[in-house]
Amino acid sequence: MRKDYLSLAVFLALSLSAGVVGSLFTAASVSGWYAELEKPVFTPPSWIFAPVWTALYVLMAVSGWLLWRRRKESDIRAALGLFAVQLVLNVLWSVLFFGLRLPGWAFLEIIVLWLAIALYSAAAARVSRAASLLFLPYLAWVGYAAVLNYSIWTLNW
Repeated sequence: MRKDYLSLAVFLALSLSAGVVGSLFTAASVSGWYAELEKPVFTPPSWIFAPVWTALYVLMAVSGWLLWRRRKESDIRAALGLFAVQLVLNVLWSVLFFGLRLPGWAFLEIIVLWLAIALYSAAAARVSRAASLLFLPYLAWVGYAAVLNYSIWTLNW
């Protein structure tokens, strides 16, 4: 039982660390470069991003943890590999969009991120329905973010 909570803590640390690393690239651009961009009318207020992303990182962590707990009864390597890939892609989007200020490349990358999330959710469903369902809000949010990214790109370039 104690090992279960330790592994949950590891998944929380991994997921939330992705958010922290991404925010290092985001913070420097939000009040300057990003604030000056033309944005579509459906752009949410800036304050919404931190709580939404925090909740999504927690859901990601719990999803990964649920799979990890089933590792003795299932081959979860592919799903956990996709979990790791989507975390890296999550950070890379922040690097491209905010750090390098390349919304066109960020849009292409977010499509790959969305696909990685969908593939993870499908792989997770074979082991744990709950783990799969926990990724659906993330999939929806990244889909929305992709549309927002595309709109910002086309409005400004």
